[in-house]
Amino acid sequence: MVLSFLVPLLAWWVLSATEVVTSRYLPTPGAVLSAGIEMVESGDLLSDFWASTERVLYGFGLALVVSIPLGILMGSFAAGQALFEPLLGALRYLPAPAFIPLFLIWLGLDEAPKIALIFIGTVFFNTLMTADVVRNVPRVLLDVSYTLGASQTEVLRKVIVPHSVPGIIDAVRVNVAGAWAMLVVAEVVNSTDGLGRSIIQSQRFTQVDEMFVVFIVFGLIGVVTDIALRLLRTAVGRWAE
Repeated sequence: MVLSFLVPLLAWWVLSATEVVTSRYLPTPGAVLSAGIEMVESGDLLSDFWASTERVLYGFGLALVVSIPLGILMGSFAAGQALFEPLLGALRYLPAPAFIPLFLIWLGLDEAPKIALIFIGTVFFNTLMTADVVRNVPRVLLDVSYTLGASQTEVLRKVIVPHSVPGIIDAVRVNVAGAWAMLVVAEVVNSTDGLGRSIIQSQRFTQVDEMFVVFIVFGLIGVVTDIALRLLRTAVGRWAE
């Protein structure tokens, strides 16, 4: 695990120190560290981080509120699958960035189109993945529950949902990465703050060291989020390990 980080870091240091790639385009780790300290001290990095995090929390949070109940409905009932899956299966192939002009017309230029893009870029995938998780509940558990006299509501509440929770969290782990990817696209459009906007601004002025700082921040966000969701999965579904 340590080598998985040290080897790329060493390769980066060698390439930049020997100037195989000019420092204008590949800054040294030290230069990136210095740029990061400056961005933290100025307050820009923290404000951009919070602006981006807030957008993801709203956009992906709304996607979870819609996709998890809908996915459970589709996975538990044949009627729910027949009603929703054909439409959602088609919509998931529409590229989310293609909705940007429409969102700008409908929602204006403020935060709403950014949040809507994150929502639309993740809700369909998370719904279908949740439905697949629910459909994989072992049939024997359902048969035993009905044999023992459980009602359909009790089976849903006491068997299907608890058994599916670890898999639903795994689906969230996958799709939260898509939420951050949509964020970068969203912040290209009329944004005055955010990590995605910071990357675009750094590109305009060829401030590659600041771009690397933001890349590292994105990586840290991903690692921390993934670890947190793994811990949550373990806490609520130890039997699934």
